[in-house]
Amino acid sequence: MGLSLATAERWVERWELQQERYAVDREERFTVIADVVEHVTAGQGSRPLVVDLGCGPASLAARLVRRLPDAEIVAVDRDPVLLELGRTHHPDAARYVDAEIGAPGWTWALDLDRPLDAAVSTTALHYLDRDTLLRVYRQLAALLRPDGVLVNGDHLPQDDTGPAGIAAHVGRCRADRQRVFAHEDWGTWWAAVADDPELTDLLAERRRREAPAGTGRPAELPLSTHLELLRQAGFATAGPVWQYGESCVVVAVR
Repeated sequence: MGLSLATAERWVERWELQQERYAVDREERFTVIADVVEHVTAGQGSRPLVVDLGCGPASLAARLVRRLPDAEIVAVDRDPVLLELGRTHHPDAARYVDAEIGAPGWTWALDLDRPLDAAVSTTALHYLDRDTLLRVYRQLAALLRPDGVLVNGDHLPQDDTGPAGIAAHVGRCRADRQRVFAHEDWGTWWAAVADDPELTDLLAERRRREAPAGTGRPAELPLSTHLELLRQAGFATAGPVWQYGESCVVVAVR
């Protein structure tokens, strides 16, 4: 038995607020990503094809499809709880795919029938280690059409050549002014979800898939490393187009 719409709406609304704690100017970051995708797909003469990497409950996909109603969005994630929330709350936003980014065969699971116009992601790729990230970047470069783009909105700290501590401080000040720390945090949200009987089976499946203790922590590679790996992966150009503190939108052009 699937989730009720009311249950999905309730948890997605709480998810949206909870995530504001972790992404400075989250809504603006979504808007910038949509700006980029709209720009690179304008005048293509065909239905844009976009993959949303680590889609969660379709926060980005739902916003993209409002901006680009003709787009075909393939939303991929490995978390069964978040995927089901997205499928139920935003059933028309995307075609949902249950797969782990970077795992063997994950690109085949996308079942793409033509090259991608864009690959987008928010707050997901920073979990990948350097080797996996390079492999994923190479795979995405192969899936994108010429001049297609990878657009990544994520926490990307500066390296030792930049004022990393000050950048992080600026982001925290912005978040504090927006009073986002009044919202529940990640752990509190998941603890509350665990008490919802409608989600019992999905949570059991999530626990079954969990990484062993000590793994699955964010790699937290700096922005400079992401740019280096994107160029190694075959992207022609790569760089940030928006940044506030450590919150960045990076665009890589195939």
